[in-house]
Amino acid sequence: MQTGIIGLPQVGKTSVFRILTGVRVDAKTQPGQMHVGIARVPDARIVKLAELFKPKKITYATVEYVDIGGLQKDRAKDSASLVPLREADALMHVVRLFEDPSMPHPAGSLDALRDIESVEIELMLNDLEQATKRLERVERDLKKKKDPLGEAEKNVLDRCIKALESETPLRELDFKPDEQKIVNGFMFVSRKPMLFALNLGDDEAADMQGAVARHNLSKLAGKTRTAVVAFCGKVESELVDLSDAEQKELTGAYGLTEPGRDRLLRASYELLGLISFLTCGEPECRAWTIPRGTSAARAAGAIHSDIEAHFIKAEVVRWEELLAAGSWAAARERAQVRLEGRDYIVEDGDVILFRHSG
Repeated sequence: MQTGIIGLPQVGKTSVFRILTGVRVDAKTQPGQMHVGIARVPDARIVKLAELFKPKKITYATVEYVDIGGLQKDRAKDSASLVPLREADALMHVVRLFEDPSMPHPAGSLDALRDIESVEIELMLNDLEQATKRLERVERDLKKKKDPLGEAEKNVLDRCIKALESETPLRELDFKPDEQKIVNGFMFVSRKPMLFALNLGDDEAADMQGAVARHNLSKLAGKTRTAVVAFCGKVESELVDLSDAEQKELTGAYGLTEPGRDRLLRASYELLGLISFLTCGEPECRAWTIPRGTSAARAAGAIHSDIEAHFIKAEVVRWEELLAAGSWAAARERAQVRLEGRDYIVEDGDVILFRHSG
């Protein structure tokens, strides 16, 4: 999974990137440069199961983050910088809600809704330009030859353009399955699921949950394919280089109940409808990321296509039951291991052993 980090200058995108990936970026010496980093998704289940199985290797689920730098209100430059985001599965829009006289806001004041609208319009203008160019080509082709697929594409583009001209992000539109296939092919940036990451000041660290209401941003949380999460960039970026004990001490001092990284990653997973199933044994304990609603056979394909192709059965046990039992054998004796077919819908936290003929 890849998530693109966007936002205006001086909002804390570099801090978010560092919190998530641990990569230190000097934005002053590399202005506008794209940065890519990998975040390891924390998973206490893997840690506990590894203590039981003592594997040679532990592999966590990962998320790739792309930081494109701040949007500069330059149409040509911004349009070019948004190109890498077309490959992203989701976007994280960092919104500034902290005061810092040493780093003044480019607009001169804090106004989250104004900043959000500014960035959203840039995304929509980018999509509108792309959709308009494509529509012109489709209409030329349809004048030469009638084509049902071309007509379907034209209808989807007309609808997209109408929405964009009325300043409605494409993520808020519902499409039928056949229409969705068409619109997904364009990789419109305003179609991507959006996580608004509210970067709070230190004084708000102890009350993350109330940030949305406190800053009158409740209407954001109710939008389609949209989520909102708060964090304190300045404080939490300091945690990256600390030991576990030091992190615990600092988070306690600020009243933080958990690291911002965990909140941001969990919100990303929930927004995209992702879950993790686990595989455990002496060689490796590993978390695998799949969409919610994935069948056992498709989940097997996440490990290897041959396992999906030659799928026979899946031995499934809940991670907490396996942990309590102490071993696969003990869990089987307790009748906690189930044999499931290829159409079984995998649940978050399932530990699975796939049987296959390959």
